[in-house]
Amino acid sequence: MAMEQTYSSPRSLTAVSHAHGQIIVIPVVMAVFAAVVAVTANAFWLSAITSAVALSLSITGISVLYGQLGLVTLCQFSLVGVGGWVTLRVGHAFHVPFEISLLSGGVGAALAGLVFGIPALRLRGLYLALVTLMLAGGFQTVISAWGFPDGGAGFLGRANGSERAMLPRPGMADGQLAYFIYVCVIAAICLAIARVHRFTRPGRAWALIRKGQTVAVSSGVNVLLYKAWAFALSGFLAGIAGGLLAGNVGQLDGRAFSAFESLNLFALAIVGGVFNWYGALIAGLLLRALPALLTDLGIDGYVTIGIFGIALFHALATAPSGIAGQISALIGRVQGLMSKGAAR
Repeated sequence: MAMEQTYSSPRSLTAVSHAHGQIIVIPVVMAVFAAVVAVTANAFWLSAITSAVALSLSITGISVLYGQLGLVTLCQFSLVGVGGWVTLRVGHAFHVPFEISLLSGGVGAALAGLVFGIPALRLRGLYLALVTLMLAGGFQTVISAWGFPDGGAGFLGRANGSERAMLPRPGMADGQLAYFIYVCVIAAICLAIARVHRFTRPGRAWALIRKGQTVAVSSGVNVLLYKAWAFALSGFLAGIAGGLLAGNVGQLDGRAFSAFESLNLFALAIVGGVFNWYGALIAGLLLRALPALLTDLGIDGYVTIGIFGIALFHALATAPSGIAGQISALIGRVQGLMSKGAAR
């Protein structure tokens, strides 16, 4: 009876309504964003922003681990590579619809995320960060030796010379603009899935684990299960990002998946904001759109390393909630002023 009263209380109903509103706003914002980009962007910018939206999913995975569990992992970009590798291999080997290849990449990266997350069962903080960074370095070595599948025979699927094949895009999204909209739809679905986790049982369990494993265990939380769940979800999102990147350019290059990129990804997740869903989208745009802008202006893209370093220092020193947190606070102040004005 007490449980029924708790769930039917006005406070509980308000929380549920707020959660629904937080989830519904995601497809609305993504639709507006896609419409603005589709109208204003040329082919160069469409490709760059498509990659940015895809990578925002891998940053969402960081938000799950760091924003909700407080775990620092530095191998997220490697999981993007795993998802891209599996997507390319399944697509080239079996010629299945793109969606099946994409889901295969997500599942493959989720399994890799579980393996990469094993150290998190015993380690935290700096030790976990160092171990996962070494795993990212190991992936860099492996992918440099193997390369990504490009239509050849055998398990590795490597071809020579002119035999290299491009991964076909979905039939409904063959053009650049159509594929950009396709990626935005997939991103909206995945962002909503991650947001649902925040407001349901996994999110509550992760919040307790963040406070302390003793607190979580005393509250009846299966720490092992929910940590594994978080790493699998984070890996799945990264794998989907890798598959979408593979579809955007048709092939992937092992040189793009260095351990440094995982560091860069984590830093920009902090800058964008790990506590708001649109922080991942902001971080993705910083990661891909800002270098594209500098290139378009004739400025060396490596300048972004210094810019990102300054932005990270600013975020850690003055804005730990990131750009998204500052935007959220500004919206809250504006709404407060409007409420006071309406009350008068």
